[in-house]
Amino acid sequence: MPDLAGRDVFAFHLRRWKQAILQAYFPQVGFRYLPLYLTDGDFARNWADTIKASARPALLVWGVNAPPAALAFAQQNAIPVYYLEDGFIRSLVPNASHSAPFSLTLDSRAPYFDSRRESDLECLLGSYDFAGDRELVDRAREGIRSLLASRLSKYNMPGGRPAGEVATKTGKRRILVLGQVEDDASIRFGCDRRLTNNDVVRTAAHENPGCEILYKPHPDVLNGVRKRLSNPADVAHLCEIITGPVPLPELLDTTDHVYAITSLGGFEALLRDIPVTIMGCPFYAGWGLTDDRQANPRRNRKLSLAELFAGAYLLYPLYFNPVTGAAISFEECLELAADWRETGMPESFITPPPTPPKPGFRLSGPYGLLGWRHLLTEPLARIIAMMGDGNDAENFRENPILFFRELSNPTFRKVGRVLYPFD
Repeated sequence: MPDLAGRDVFAFHLRRWKQAILQAYFPQVGFRYLPLYLTDGDFARNWADTIKASARPALLVWGVNAPPAALAFAQQNAIPVYYLEDGFIRSLVPNASHSAPFSLTLDSRAPYFDSRRESDLECLLGSYDFAGDRELVDRAREGIRSLLASRLSKYNMPGGRPAGEVATKTGKRRILVLGQVEDDASIRFGCDRRLTNNDVVRTAAHENPGCEILYKPHPDVLNGVRKRLSNPADVAHLCEIITGPVPLPELLDTTDHVYAITSLGGFEALLRDIPVTIMGCPFYAGWGLTDDRQANPRRNRKLSLAELFAGAYLLYPLYFNPVTGAAISFEECLELAADWRETGMPESFITPPPTPPKPGFRLSGPYGLLGWRHLLTEPLARIIAMMGDGNDAENFRENPILFFRELSNPTFRKVGRVLYPFD
């Protein structure tokens, strides 16, 4: 596992709410946060010399969000690059939200979802002596049992309709298609061809005539937070589209076969002995457990389900208590998450940095003549609450300009730039 201790870590694409979490999880590390959406030119002018002059520099990148010039600079100067991502048990809310994660992955080669390159996870799965570590494999078997019993997934939410109410029981085999955000990095870097969710629905329907096809679009696509490249309505004649907040474990209870591009839900189906057809190449494909539609010649080893789980859930991620920031084990993570899902999550000790105050009414400035753009705040906050939630609306009210500048969706950032052209 990469060790950041003692290094000057220059972090790319870490939003303000993530910065306090990172510092709480890695208290021994000194972080410097570079601006979001940094260009090659900005990096060369404002940061390259500073990083080079540091005693023991390292770059930390959220996902793949670093300018190419920074990655080339690191390679030329033998500066290590670490890729940070959410782990496979994320939160007690149905999306990443602004909540502290239960787990993170830290990779010195590539993000685990980038099938173009060998990641630390792929290297581990391809070379670890599982046969010689029976204690680990036994722990993995118990971990699978505990995870299934807990009914936890990557994202979790209270309630939700039972899966049996999602579609009328027909006695037919049920095929579940797991939709994803189609321009997400896990598809862009985990799939070697252009592929949409609708393509997967059509494939599933063609290969399973007479079966019941359920299609679960990604929640962020349904509510308009993330861009869609295909319209679920175009395949409504082939499937039943699930639009309600149904927890994935409940859906899998009544599923006979899963189709996905790179979704982690495919791995959760494997844990339940459900056959899985994978169109792309996520971390769990290529090890002899899935019906793979994309080849990966680097992965030429057969793994058992327990071995794959041991590598991906026990050895690779880092687990944390999201209330205190303390490092914990996988088993402790499950226990905390299961308890808090029932009783409610305690208030976190990890406090985000204060939002820079928005300017008041002035004769001129970023909010326009006499601050007229302040009049946009409440109407836009109501729209944001409908598209996201109350927390999003409150974050917007605190600083409307900063809220738009930090959005991940480029279209929404452009809208923000039109509404609030000045910083």
